[in-house]
Amino acid sequence: MKAMILAAGKGTRVRPLTYDLPKPMIPILGKPVMAYLVEHLAKYGITEIMVNVSYLHDKIEDYFGEGHQFGVQIGYSFEGYTNDAGEVVPQPIGSAGGMKKIQEFGNFFDETTIVLCGDALIDLDIKSALFEHRRKGALASVITKEVPWDKVSSYGVVVAEPDGRITQFQEKPQQDQALSNFASTGIYIFEPQVIDLIPSGCPFDIGSELFPLMAARGMPFYAQTRAFNWIDIGSVSDYWQVLQNVLMGEVSQLDVPGIQVEDGLWVGLNTSIDWEGTSIEGPVYIGSGTRIEAGVKIVGPSWIGHGSHLCAGSQVVRSILFEYTRMLPGVNLHEKIVFKDYSVDRNGEMRHVSEFASDEWANARDRRHKRRLEQTNELETTEES
Repeated sequence: MKAMILAAGKGTRVRPLTYDLPKPMIPILGKPVMAYLVEHLAKYGITEIMVNVSYLHDKIEDYFGEGHQFGVQIGYSFEGYTNDAGEVVPQPIGSAGGMKKIQEFGNFFDETTIVLCGDALIDLDIKSALFEHRRKGALASVITKEVPWDKVSSYGVVVAEPDGRITQFQEKPQQDQALSNFASTGIYIFEPQVIDLIPSGCPFDIGSELFPLMAARGMPFYAQTRAFNWIDIGSVSDYWQVLQNVLMGEVSQLDVPGIQVEDGLWVGLNTSIDWEGTSIEGPVYIGSGTRIEAGVKIVGPSWIGHGSHLCAGSQVVRSILFEYTRMLPGVNLHEKIVFKDYSVDRNGEMRHVSEFASDEWANARDRRHKRRLEQTNELETTEES
């Protein structure tokens, strides 16, 4: 069995995280979400993995390389071009179009293949899913999960007969038009013949085009409804909730890194915590090389990325700070994600640091803020004298 990971999208609903990161590189407990997928595939002996890439493709390729550190082989198919100015321009060709391009280039899909979206955490029993796929003689199988009716517009949904045979597939229907609340998890099992249905040289999508085509033709196309963890990072608010759940220990396959130094407190290497007046209520992870000054308050679940700096009197409550974030003195951060120059609250409202009346956070590697304060103080002293 082979695998393909779909990783060419821009992840617009997860901005600002995806301004500098492709969606599969969004970290969960300090590790890209796609890394968990690769490890899960390797656990089931699936070692040949193709990845279609486009937006910020180099971030994925630089991290995963050829896959040796995971005990697998990883290949890449770039979707885009270089313009006359020598700039790389991403140009995705659809999830199915990406598969067709790979097949026409080197005939990779010559056996049963599992296809996964690169932005979800799963613990699917792949062996069991493959057994059902083959037992039913399916050309394609879709792994599904029941979702609340008010969420169906975020997913592709399937309408299936009692034996699982899919009769209709709706891509992100409005709630009043949805015929089912069984959603595609973005996990598919394909036989090579499925690739023959995809047209050459044009964008083509799995959910909105390939699956409706298969259902309309009455092909052996089945849904599987399985009990497994599926954590989809569809939006920033989803991401905030995922990390809250992970830190609370509600996701069994994920362990908080670092060393547990107190109940509910994990730290990375070489952290510096001044405990005078400091209060930390777990669960909290403090990354390596982070400095916590006196009088800081942290309320979990919170994640403080490595190299960060919490200045005296600052407060971090149920929040996520990406690496090298400096919280300035006296600032109160409540249920937010801070990523470089942006913060996002749990409802997905994004704000740039410049929108705040006073500086609230900065780059912990940048010492200019301190120098500006010193220069201001020096100027005031000069004027007084």
